[in-house]
Amino acid sequence: MLILSAVLLVLMSACSSGTDTAATGTQDAKSASGTESGKKLKIGLTVPTLGNPFFVAMSKGAQLAAVKYNADITTVSADQDLAKQTAQIEDFITKKMDLILLSPFDSKGIAAAVQEAKNAGIPVICVDGSAEGGITSVVMSDNVMAGQQAAKYLADRLKGKGNIVIIDGPPVSAVTDRIKGFEDILKGFPDIKVIAKQNGEGNREKALSVMENIMQANKNIDAVFTINDQEGVGVKIAAEQAGRGDEFFISSVDGAPEAVEALKEKKAFAATSAQFPNEMVVKAVETGIKVIGGEKVDPQILIPVEQITQDNVSSYRGW
Repeated sequence: MLILSAVLLVLMSACSSGTDTAATGTQDAKSASGTESGKKLKIGLTVPTLGNPFFVAMSKGAQLAAVKYNADITTVSADQDLAKQTAQIEDFITKKMDLILLSPFDSKGIAAAVQEAKNAGIPVICVDGSAEGGITSVVMSDNVMAGQQAAKYLADRLKGKGNIVIIDGPPVSAVTDRIKGFEDILKGFPDIKVIAKQNGEGNREKALSVMENIMQANKNIDAVFTINDQEGVGVKIAAEQAGRGDEFFISSVDGAPEAVEALKEKKAFAATSAQFPNEMVVKAVETGIKVIGGEKVDPQILIPVEQITQDNVSSYRGW
């Protein structure tokens, strides 16, 4: 009987030890991924276009976040089509994603799809621009700051006087905030005249075409502000093709690899306010996991931008 009692005691002790280990493992997995042990988070990310290096960098950030937070992240391109981005969100809902990350092509137009996700109980975290319809939070660059940086650089270099062009972009909050920051600073420089403001649609080809028309109508241009580097490079090409590459300089936003190369040339492309798209997505996933876990999060999380010029580009860490 004594021997039997000893054996039973050992067995009970082993069972108790196994239960404690399993519980600890479950807790560790839950803290790492925000879900129960053995279940990966399912996350859908939709971006305006993977034809832009900025959104390619964002997709790379999603890959980093997938490893860091034990998640399966599906990244899709809306190809600058509101209907397609709407359909992508609807598909994420059908697939019962745990979290939707949205970089909106049209902040207002996507509202119905966001509302549909909200009704399905799926949190929507916006990245690089807000959207209507009831998003949970937005993680983005301080785009007002980006516009302000560009305007200050431009105004200082022009010494407060000159003719400038603004190449606008898609109707998303990131773009409108950049324009707002830029124009707010310009109010303090009445001798800087905006002689043209047109939509370059955020891409190189359109900005090139728009700038060609602007140059035909204006013989004296001192500087150009573009809302992203894709447009900035398009403007640079247009100026060079017209033999006016030395006439004006370009101040932009993004910090893209192509802008880095253009800055190193030390020609018309003079400055860019650098964003960090990969960091944005990692932060968005982290924020979404908190929401899934029942935590409260800030409705807006801003990431500072960094002014990169021809003088400091060699020390810029890039994307």
